[in-house]
Amino acid sequence: MKKIIVFTMSGLLMFAIVFAINKGQEKITLDGGNRGAVSFPHRLHQDKLADDCNACHQLFPQKIGIIKQMKDEKKLDSKQVMNKHCINCHKELRKNNKPHGPTSCRQCHEK
Repeated sequence: MKKIIVFTMSGLLMFAIVFAINKGQEKITLDGGNRGAVSFPHRLHQDKLADDCNACHQLFPQKIGIIKQMKDEKKLDSKQVMNKHCINCHKELRKNNKPHGPTSCRQCHEK
């Protein structure tokens, strides 16, 4: 019985360590529709938001390609994420004289 408990605890500890270290890619390329792709600094956002994933992921699950998929399935409006969520957050930070990200389309989309 002790061996099972030790084995289980060791496995959980290893999982926690790997999860804590692996935050995913530093940058992610997002589908930006007609305006072009968006190079998204994912790790920077994780660090700035103190790993509060729900600050962004309240809109969509943590899955590669999910924003495009949800837009294609009409579960997200075409500009719901970047215009209504990202830019609004950046503008709120700017209004409060805090470091902020881009606040216009051209600053993110690559044509």
